Amino acid sequence: MVDGTQVTIRPIRAEDEPLMVEFHETLSDRTVYLRYFSSLGLARRTAHERLVRICFSDYEREMVLVAEYRDPHTGELHILGVGRLNKLQADKAAELAVLISDHYQHRGLGTELLRRLIQVARDEKLSRIVAEMLRDNLAIQTTLRRLGFRFRLLGDPTSVQAVLDL
Repeated sequence: MVDGTQVTIRPIRAEDEPLMVEFHETLSDRTVYLRYFSSLGLARRTAHERLVRICFSDYEREMVLVAEYRDPHTGELHILGVGRLNKLQADKAAELAVLISDHYQHRGLGTELLRRLIQVARDEKLSRIVAEMLRDNLAIQTTLRRLGFRFRLLGDPTSVQAVLDL
């Protein structure tokens, strides 16, 4: 990260489920709202059925990357961020999303996850990446604009879509 904190970015694994529960415990209501477009309670976000779908990723359809940090004092692992690229059926396109723990936002972690997912999309020969976000989520809009995404308004006045042609 820009502050020198060392993290490992890697594909999610089945055994990450407990770490994902801990990760979701670090998210503020505002962060959850900006990512999911609604208040999604902790119990629902960490339900076993949901996390199994996320942690047992089918790489033919999606790529889920996690940013992992090992505490040098305790040796404990923590997930600080998650990024996902879901392939869409049409147009060799994919949908992109990223979620960073509140304490680690604005340190370059989300940008690096996004860069890696964009590279995955290029490696997979996809033609386009889209991301939908709330209009008031200016931080992610700024980051995506720096990465070359262009924006368009959606029919819903609260949402905007970012598009990157590859």
